[in-house]
Amino acid sequence: MQYVNDWRAVAAATGAADRGAAEEGVRSAYRAAGLAEPEQVIWADSPPAAVEAVEKLADAGRSVREEVRTRPWAEERRRMYDELGPAGWSALWSATGAQLWETTAALAERIRTGVVAELAHTPEDESDVRLVLLDAVLGQHDAAWLAAFDGRGDRLAGLAEVARHAGWWWPYERAVVISERPVALHRDEAGRLDRGDGPALAYRDGFALHAWRGMPVAAEFLDGLATLTPERIRAEENAELRRVMLEYYGYDRYLAESGAEPVHRDETGILWRIALEGDEDVVMVEVVNSTPEPDGSHRTYWLRVPPATRTAKDGVAWTFGLDGQAYAPLRQT
Repeated sequence: MQYVNDWRAVAAATGAADRGAAEEGVRSAYRAAGLAEPEQVIWADSPPAAVEAVEKLADAGRSVREEVRTRPWAEERRRMYDELGPAGWSALWSATGAQLWETTAALAERIRTGVVAELAHTPEDESDVRLVLLDAVLGQHDAAWLAAFDGRGDRLAGLAEVARHAGWWWPYERAVVISERPVALHRDEAGRLDRGDGPALAYRDGFALHAWRGMPVAAEFLDGLATLTPERIRAEENAELRRVMLEYYGYDRYLAESGAEPVHRDETGILWRIALEGDEDVVMVEVVNSTPEPDGSHRTYWLRVPPATRTAKDGVAWTFGLDGQAYAPLRQT
């Protein structure tokens, strides 16, 4: 469905918000909820800046997230569930929101964690920040469920309009705080935050999240990747960070520069093992593509396999979901 791709683009959108369109969406959402339009709209450059703005609000009244977002969503879902039936609703969600849910929910949780880390210096601070985050409407990161309701009524049109043009926002009786969208977003093929030479997610005021293939890392850690050596990798005590180092450095390069010796050879390839203190062994199979490249050369591939693998054939078989005895290719490619 094209509109699913449209909402995928909304969730990943970066750059300055369309403030006029977003504010009109807010007013529309308030009217749809039977509320008076907010008297004041405050813009912030990032979610943590928005939390700080919320904490400084005076006489903004209570949060109206329940009326503006939660109740309309629940009632619209019930209406569609009754209309389509359990199987129809399940099919609709599978074809729409489920396509976006995993990546948008994971990103939203990473942002929440980052906001808490940025603003909370004591347990009391953390409690206060988390309470403010509970009042947030997630804007573009509500794309998953908005995709499921797209084109099926206008009750949620205001929420959808804000999502298309802005980041997270906080609705109160007399005031609204809206965050800008990020200025940069870098993800891997699985949709996880991923960048080796800078922040994977960044906002205009400097708030940023650093990650390597979904794993949170410090900016200082990434700065050191360019000068890695096998000795530095072996010296890293944190097993998860050491895995990041190995992935960045390259298993084949690490093997070559560490003077590693193969543990098994057969007709399928060469089995290598890297022993890591305090962590499971890294076991790789080196295989050569039998189909030549245009220049006549044969490309070498490295396949990571389970630590218990004992032969190259067992390792290659595992990549096909087979055991070594059952693996008997007619032709290797």
